[in-house]
Amino acid sequence: MDAEKTLRRLESDRNSGLTDAEVKKRLETYGPNELQETGGRSAWQILLDQFTNIMLLMLIGVAMISGIVDLVKLQQPGGSGGEVPFKDTIAILAIVILNGVLGYLQESRAEKALAALKRLSSPKVRIIRDRRTIEVSGKELVPGDIMLLEAGVQVAADGRLIEESNLQIRESALTGEAEAVNKRAQLQLDEETSLGDRINLVFQGTEVVQGRAKVIVTNTGMQTELGKIAAMLQGVESEPTPLQQRMGQLGNVLVSGSLILVAVVVAIGLIQSGWNLNRFIELVEVSLSMAVAVVPEGLPAVITVTLALGTQRMVRRNALIRKLPAVETLGSVTTICSDKTGTLTQNKMVVQEVATGDVTFRVTGEGYTPKGEFQLDDRPIASDRYPELQTLLLACVLCNDAELQCQADNARGSVGGNWIILGDPTEGALLTLAGKGGIQKESQSSQMPRIAEIPFSSERKRMSVICQGTGTGDWEAEAGEPASASVLAIYTKGSPELILERCASSQVGCDKVPLTENQRREILDRNNQMAGRGLRVLGFAYKPLGAQLSAEPDESIEQDLIWLGLVGMLDAPRPEVREAVAKCKQASIRTVMITGDHQLTAKAIAYDLGIANQGDRVLTGQELQRLSQPELEQVVEQVNIYARVSPEHKLRIVQALQSRGQFIAMTGDGVNDAPALKQADIGIAMGITGTDVSKEASDMVLLDDNFATIVAATEEGRVVYTNIRRFIKYILGSNIGEVLTIAAAPIIGLGDVPLTPLQILWMNLVTDGVPALALAVEPAEPNVMKRPPFSPRESIFARGLGSYMVRIGLIFSILTIAMMWWAYQHAHMSGNPDRWKTMVFTTLCLAQMGHAIAIRSNTQLTIELNPLTNPFVWGAVILTTILQLMLIYVPPLRAFFGTHTLDGLELAICFGFSMLMFVWIELEKLFIRRRTAGRV
Repeated sequence: MDAEKTLRRLESDRNSGLTDAEVKKRLETYGPNELQETGGRSAWQILLDQFTNIMLLMLIGVAMISGIVDLVKLQQPGGSGGEVPFKDTIAILAIVILNGVLGYLQESRAEKALAALKRLSSPKVRIIRDRRTIEVSGKELVPGDIMLLEAGVQVAADGRLIEESNLQIRESALTGEAEAVNKRAQLQLDEETSLGDRINLVFQGTEVVQGRAKVIVTNTGMQTELGKIAAMLQGVESEPTPLQQRMGQLGNVLVSGSLILVAVVVAIGLIQSGWNLNRFIELVEVSLSMAVAVVPEGLPAVITVTLALGTQRMVRRNALIRKLPAVETLGSVTTICSDKTGTLTQNKMVVQEVATGDVTFRVTGEGYTPKGEFQLDDRPIASDRYPELQTLLLACVLCNDAELQCQADNARGSVGGNWIILGDPTEGALLTLAGKGGIQKESQSSQMPRIAEIPFSSERKRMSVICQGTGTGDWEAEAGEPASASVLAIYTKGSPELILERCASSQVGCDKVPLTENQRREILDRNNQMAGRGLRVLGFAYKPLGAQLSAEPDESIEQDLIWLGLVGMLDAPRPEVREAVAKCKQASIRTVMITGDHQLTAKAIAYDLGIANQGDRVLTGQELQRLSQPELEQVVEQVNIYARVSPEHKLRIVQALQSRGQFIAMTGDGVNDAPALKQADIGIAMGITGTDVSKEASDMVLLDDNFATIVAATEEGRVVYTNIRRFIKYILGSNIGEVLTIAAAPIIGLGDVPLTPLQILWMNLVTDGVPALALAVEPAEPNVMKRPPFSPRESIFARGLGSYMVRIGLIFSILTIAMMWWAYQHAHMSGNPDRWKTMVFTTLCLAQMGHAIAIRSNTQLTIELNPLTNPFVWGAVILTTILQLMLIYVPPLRAFFGTHTLDGLELAICFGFSMLMFVWIELEKLFIRRRTAGRV
């Protein structure tokens, strides 16, 4: 729609704006120009949700029943028998509260993405109301208001341009593309035009780089493009991570199995006693001990600490984890969807090639550092041997308003340090190019000062400057003109087609040669070839003017120019990304590019990095818009390049991939990436170039903006998951042994519970937990990044973990029950009938130490492993053994935990039976090794 129709539809006037009465009415209709936040979970709700976990609910039930049993005992003659009352209840509830707090701390990090969006949406803005120009807060804008824009202003609402002068707006917050967009008020565009191509509109949250404009506000608040992003952010529901799903599955299995076993034991006990209800309390105590034994109370704490250690290792590799479960989730990633600008590329325009006459020079170098080579036929050349190239480089610095600076020592013109551009990135790339040829802007500007200019505009598509030579350079002679003390020349850059139209000749060596039609066609063909490879192409020309100007320069002076050549530039790929993409392929991780940039540029970068091959399909935003979601799901696995896409397109792509069973990591740095970052299984934001919005919506931040860091973080995620499975095997194998031992005691007629809930908590928290933490820092396996990712939907019991737990639990219980039978007989003969319980407690604890040492590897024997690769395991085993002995031989601890002193023989029996657990696991490894060798 044109500007006049927009003004009529919104009942506004370009000169007088809206009246105050009309503004008040529209504020009531449309509401304030701010982003609305939907209600989320409160802190209390998050905390209460932690106690809906099935394992914690069972522990709460156990604590209550234990408290009731203790209360009944207190009311009986003899009371508690000298024991501390309710200690089991207090200990269990403490564990419940600890686990609930750990879960709360992981989930309660408030999402601040919307707050960051709000900061973009409410600047001060100059408007016209009642024929007066006033400044108001951005939230007071309504549709129909007339906004006045100028350089440096942040756009406060979406609007249609009424008039503009040389307006450039940086829309990277919405489109992700760093280059400023030239806006044109007179254009009318199709409704399906992609967001990045709507050059007659302005958008909330973007920044005016140059020029001025008058705009009619068309959308405010949640109806703006920024508001649509906010709505998408709030509409994305967080899915549980693979680890959370597996822990939920584990809890269901353990609790169900525990309740079935409790019912069996109680039933058998009552049958054996002839349904004697007096024995019911004993059976309840057995059940309580079994319930506590089956729940791995230390597991949530061990997992939390393991993930925290993983975050520390990742920070050392420049990956900052914002949400703990993301550490393990990274190991399950099957597809990385990456934004292009600033993620795969350097976000710096870099000249790739220069074409003068019939010669094309390749240019090397990275970023804005003025260090690189000019190459001809892949061989370096000296640029000063080619006069036409030297003249073109001179035009690059003279027809240029940017500055190239070195941040390291704040010096200019020296090579090294961190080079930055003040001004337009395209002009910065030209200064870097000239620097590689030994031409510096400072020295040339002083020798050839600018005395006039005809500025760039979106209509002219070119810029010209007139400089005065001092007679010290060779530029006057290069085109065959006589040198003089003070000679003027015009230098022009811009659209190659328009520049070429104004040229009558070209420079070849030091000569000026008339341009033929064939030469013009060759230049245009070369321009098209360079553009077809995704390069942004500029044409350059110049002309000596004589000693002085006869009048004020205008466009008429831009005639009969001398053609110099073409310069092709590109936001170049990061040098380390090619290797990172190759590593992803090796690890069966697919890389997909999703960008708001043009199709040709996207293809050029993707082909260069190995993301896609020649002939692969490219899907544009307009094509994607015409596809239904089911249609998109059918093609999404065949497309590796998406170009000219909008924020909602990115979200749809991620959702389509997820519907195909893919596990998605999405990288991005702009506001436009935030909904997709939140939807993805892992959202990865850029730490240097990333906006606050993208960082707050993400799970992980790359501190160095390096795509290769994702590969390192993925490797760490795989290691963490492997170690989590390792200590789950360790903890649950032991727990099953404990449960079966407790269940066996009344069945085989021992008449009492061998372990109290407090002793079981000690085993689950200390003798399980401390070695488990040590197992969590096992180093990576050699092939960790040379195999496909394990399915994020695989069961926690997959790949033999479930059978291992049951098998080891049975061996654990058989060994302990055999020892328990002997100890029961021995204790009754020695006159201390309760000592057998301490022997069972000690044997179970020490057997877990042997288990921890043996479980470090599934195939290698312990003597084959280097003990120094994980000395923490040995330290944990020694520490835990000492602590266990303290419970037996330190009187206060012995009294609190209800243990008895063991003599030398009894302690030796405990150590002997414990060692059998270690021996069994080592024999299993030998059996597996021989069976594998037999198959080969």
